[in-house]
Amino acid sequence: MTQETQEIEVEVVEIDGVSPPKPTQNEPTPEPRPQDWKDWRHWQGRARQLPNLWWPIWLILGIIALTLLLTVGVVVGVIVLIIRTISRIFKALLG
Repeated sequence: MTQETQEIEVEVVEIDGVSPPKPTQNEPTPEPRPQDWKDWRHWQGRARQLPNLWWPIWLILGIIALTLLLTVGVVVGVIVLIIRTISRIFKALLG
């Protein structure tokens, strides 16, 4: 090995001249916790609390949902009226 590679190995093993402690045989090594679990801890309970800037979006989405609901209701009502009218015409012709 060259002198340069030996220095790189020493820098990796030692930081500021101090080597990290080695785990003993009796101590189990701690399992690393997933990083994304730490990231989501501070979001707990915030899904229900949206900033005040969101209210126009919710208002527009509510109006769109109400419009779609009313449109579907009107279409179903028209279909029911057509079916009733056709059934009454057939009853009058046959009976």
